[in-house]
Amino acid sequence: MYDAGKIVLGLAVFVGVSAFPIWYNIAAGKGAYAVQLEPPPNGTKQCVAETANGYMRAEHMHILDEWRNMVVRDGKRPKVTVDGVHYDYSLSKTCMNCHSNKEKFCDSCHTPAGVAPACWDCHVAPEDK
Repeated sequence: MYDAGKIVLGLAVFVGVSAFPIWYNIAAGKGAYAVQLEPPPNGTKQCVAETANGYMRAEHMHILDEWRNMVVRDGKRPKVTVDGVHYDYSLSKTCMNCHSNKEKFCDSCHTPAGVAPACWDCHVAPEDK
């Protein structure tokens, strides 16, 4: 009367079809996508934040948002000091000094993740050096 068997079968088919891309990628060996970034071309080893434990990879947008708020909205121009070296709070002058190729650095993670950061709405994307 309630067709419980048909409903369960229909739900199972729906879940199977919906999950197919996930299972297909896992079976094809594409389940875990991890980008291996190249070291900066200028030879710099030090970053403005910790990179070894994945902190910068996970938190770079929060850092850039904080910098933007301090510089653009609050009118402050502080510097971050790492191992005695002073860095401006600046995407263009600090980050892009080391990570000068947008396609090889920014886009290599953001494109597969389907992320479109708003950085380039205001900043000019660097030319390949």
